[in-house]
Amino acid sequence: MRLNKKKIGLIILIFIMVSATIAFLLEPDTFGNWFNAFYWVMTTMATVGYGDFFAKTALGKGFTMFLYIFGIGLLSLVIGKVIDSISEVQRRRGAGTLSFRCKDHVILINWSKKAQSAVDEILVFSPESQIVIIDDSGRHPLEHMEQVHFVSGDASNDEVLLKANLNDARAAIVFGDTRIEETSLIDGKSLLIASSIERIAPHIHTTVEIMLENNIRNFHHVHVNEFVLSHDAISRLAVRAALQEGNSEVLSQLLSRQHGDDIYEIPTNAAWKTYGEAFQGLLAQGATLLSDRSDLGINRKLQERIPPEARLYIVADEETYRRIKG
Repeated sequence: MRLNKKKIGLIILIFIMVSATIAFLLEPDTFGNWFNAFYWVMTTMATVGYGDFFAKTALGKGFTMFLYIFGIGLLSLVIGKVIDSISEVQRRRGAGTLSFRCKDHVILINWSKKAQSAVDEILVFSPESQIVIIDDSGRHPLEHMEQVHFVSGDASNDEVLLKANLNDARAAIVFGDTRIEETSLIDGKSLLIASSIERIAPHIHTTVEIMLENNIRNFHHVHVNEFVLSHDAISRLAVRAALQEGNSEVLSQLLSRQHGDDIYEIPTNAAWKTYGEAFQGLLAQGATLLSDRSDLGINRKLQERIPPEARLYIVADEETYRRIKG
């Protein structure tokens, strides 16, 4: 019982091969060839017993009884080891000790209600996406979801980030650890994690939730791609709801992929020389050109040429976006 799985597998394989050879040597006329003897050994050990082959001599019947006792016991041992292995994998998956090997996944760091909402939003946008959650809680928060993998540990630790396969990830999102009471310490932890991510995989798009606006300048030094102020969006939506009725509903819709139109990035078309041509071309397809990167004022410079490095964003429904993207 202390043998490892490889040794047990080798022993059973040798046992089956030797048993098939012995059975064929004992009753060559019964089996006709070695493969039929091998087939008989397997059906006997599996207790299937189709009856198409059976021992006819006393020696053959005695060997059959030997297979009943030892062969079935060995096969039961294999089945037990397989079940134990599956249970061990499930246990390690729940504990977050397994490494993630797939590519083009999204890494979410620090579990919270916001991370839960992010998981839902990612799967609405791309149902086939793979998600890796890194948290030091020690237990998979969404164990029932096969697409969500869990890595337990400190996200500032290189070993933990590599276990999440950071180098092959599509993006990483660092949420503030709200279990820490002091907001400056929350940002400090996020800064440490962002530094580790940028050092290991600077090519990964990194978004960080920041608690205090004054700390943004600290994150600029680690070349984080984007920042999200934790309470800023909520405050702005509340004010717009109070002062401009219906404004918040439009913004909320654009923030979620579950309802109506959304914001999408599209590739530039060689036929578009100016923003005006792009605007009219997209409008004819049912989409509205919104911005070039963060520049929302391109509708006031429609005569300007589109630069080679432009990144155009549109407002459209998913069907229109996919048709434009081709």
